[in-house]
Amino acid sequence: MAEQDMTGRRALVTGGASGIGLACARAFAARGAAVTIADFNEEAAHRAADEVSGTAWVVDLSDTESLDDLELDVDVIVNNAGIQRVSPLEDFPPDAFRLIQDLMLVSPFLLIRAALPGMYERGWGRIVNLSSVHGLRASPFKSAYVAAKHGLEGLSKVTALEGGPHGVTSNCINPGYVRTPLVEKQIADQARVHGIPESEVVEKVMLTESAVKRLVEPSEVASLACWLASDDAGMVTGASYTMDGGWSAR
Repeated sequence: MAEQDMTGRRALVTGGASGIGLACARAFAARGAAVTIADFNEEAAHRAADEVSGTAWVVDLSDTESLDDLELDVDVIVNNAGIQRVSPLEDFPPDAFRLIQDLMLVSPFLLIRAALPGMYERGWGRIVNLSSVHGLRASPFKSAYVAAKHGLEGLSKVTALEGGPHGVTSNCINPGYVRTPLVEKQIADQARVHGIPESEVVEKVMLTESAVKRLVEPSEVASLACWLASDDAGMVTGASYTMDGGWSAR
């Protein structure tokens, strides 16, 4: 783990109180980073921060106007916060579509924007964007999520091109379905739109495209995030790392 020593680095993890975010916070803290947990859930944010000896930032990242003038003094950003809504396009609530874009695309832009001046000054920075296989492939009934993740892919690449001369890298991680509360909450919606029992959703919907028939573990995603944030990954930028069991190989 020496090559991933993060002692002295400051990492911000959004949606850090559960799921992939909490796994990343734990992994970064284990490597010596000072971690800030950004999360909407106040109790969970403080609990997670206490666990990793970090700091809680209780924030509604979908309130993007409040972030317009933000200044961030961090070395690593993990843009992870997200939600899901499963619905046919003709029934998709416009407010839900806007909310997902604000939370999962506009707020990452604003956080990156707020952190880049300090990163540029120090000549070092890491942006790790938790995208999805849905940033590379579309699925029915997920118009807002797919749109936001495709947008995040583009934002990440532009950040890579602008940040490269300043020692700042930007990459996406693209997992398939991860064993998280976000995925578990989708099961009822997926059963409804596909007209199947909830007990059949994982096998018949979530894993149908994957060659490896299991969910991704949050710790697996966190391990890749730590490598992307390490010095060893200094020449890795503008990339999208699939962790989808072969889904996107089709």
